[in-house]
Amino acid sequence: MLFNSFDFAVFLVIVFFLYWFVFSKNLKLQNFLLFVSSYVFYGWWDWRFLILLFISTIIDFFFGLLLYNSQNRKKLFLFLSVLNNIGILAFFKYYNFFAASFKELLAHFRFHAEPYFLDIVLPVGISFYTFHGMSYVFDIYRGKTLPTKNFIDYAVFVCFFPLLVAGPIERAWHLLPQVQKKREFSYTQSIQGMQLILWGFFKKVVIADSLAPIVDNIFSNTVSQSGLFLIIGVLYFSIQIYCDFSGYTDIARGTARLFGFELLVNFRFPYFSRDIAEFWRRWHISLSSWFRDYVYVPLGGSKEGTFKAIRNTLIIFALSGFWHGANWTFIFWGLLHAIYFLPLLILKKNRTNIGPIAPNSMLPGFREFFGIFTTFIIVCFAWIFFRAANLSEGLNYINRIFTNKFYIKQKIDIEMYYLPLFILFLFTIEWSCRNQGIEQFFYFFKNRYLKYAACFFLVVIIILFGSFKQNAFIYFQF
Repeated sequence: MLFNSFDFAVFLVIVFFLYWFVFSKNLKLQNFLLFVSSYVFYGWWDWRFLILLFISTIIDFFFGLLLYNSQNRKKLFLFLSVLNNIGILAFFKYYNFFAASFKELLAHFRFHAEPYFLDIVLPVGISFYTFHGMSYVFDIYRGKTLPTKNFIDYAVFVCFFPLLVAGPIERAWHLLPQVQKKREFSYTQSIQGMQLILWGFFKKVVIADSLAPIVDNIFSNTVSQSGLFLIIGVLYFSIQIYCDFSGYTDIARGTARLFGFELLVNFRFPYFSRDIAEFWRRWHISLSSWFRDYVYVPLGGSKEGTFKAIRNTLIIFALSGFWHGANWTFIFWGLLHAIYFLPLLILKKNRTNIGPIAPNSMLPGFREFFGIFTTFIIVCFAWIFFRAANLSEGLNYINRIFTNKFYIKQKIDIEMYYLPLFILFLFTIEWSCRNQGIEQFFYFFKNRYLKYAACFFLVVIIILFGSFKQNAFIYFQF
């Protein structure tokens, strides 16, 4: 079920009504309703996906209990739990990739082999809910959280429908206590939730979905495009993927607030980052912090010498890329970001830009502007490989930027005229909220009628200029 669909609108109204007006006095019934509705939400794509989700959930639930109650076999149960989750990912997401790579390797040495390929559909959101399960068991092992004996409570932590298919990747210590605690309806929290949902829809249906056909056309017809349009294609894809993914997160966080939950912040205006280290503290925060806490730090982080710090950095960036998909383009994208990051790590400048951006001025100084501009450019360059079907296509795209004629008179769709205005509006608003969060945009209006007018303005823009083709979110494929 897509957020940007009529089905979800009806679903949300029904669940909200039952949650607050029928089961509001019974926490167990509220959680059971969230469990059932989350499975309905997920099964809307394919009911068979529910089998894998349930199996993964029940295995990690029992491993959490076994690990906590064990005295001498904690490492064994941790290993078995991780093996289960990695095994699920490897089978459904990566098996065909490894089989195809093995075939190509043998062909390189003039050996012929036909490995068996699986004819299966990748379950939506599999990378997200398996990481939920692993973080739960990891945190029990490290003594950071206690296991729950209530399966429904744990299942809601894993499958809570706003975050189920594209995050943020929650932690048990943050979300599970909210599941177990009595929740009271808050008018203020609900209004804030609706505002976040509205902003997320603006980013998704007005900007990301309007950019999608333009980007698709440019990337699929590189031969006929001018160098200028190829550059525009990269810039537009950079904005598309940001608005698509952060738009989903805004809708997810807003929806969760309607039910009394606060989800982790997943984006903090990453395109205002002054270096690549800051970018990764602002982009897909729940994933980068997951790899930091459960891979980078256990490997020694940066405390065991420069060589190991470089090794660990390469590992987590490669894994981060591979997490996104079974393609060498994602691994290359991750390693390219590692190359960007390593000079800062070696020179011990990766923690330089951790403070507010232009805190005492409406505009950045020259140094900050230069840092933001150069970081955005190198991030856009890496997005070429993220978007390309394979490495050769990505390299070909870069080559044609420089070899195609820079300018060719081309037909421009109407979207090319109004979209820059909405993109400018987006980044103007986000810049004004850069150090406090997008909620600050609605706080600017002290008068509630002006606040309603701002919301109404966004609604009108969404209705008039939004794309309502029910396009799936990009990160659903991961």
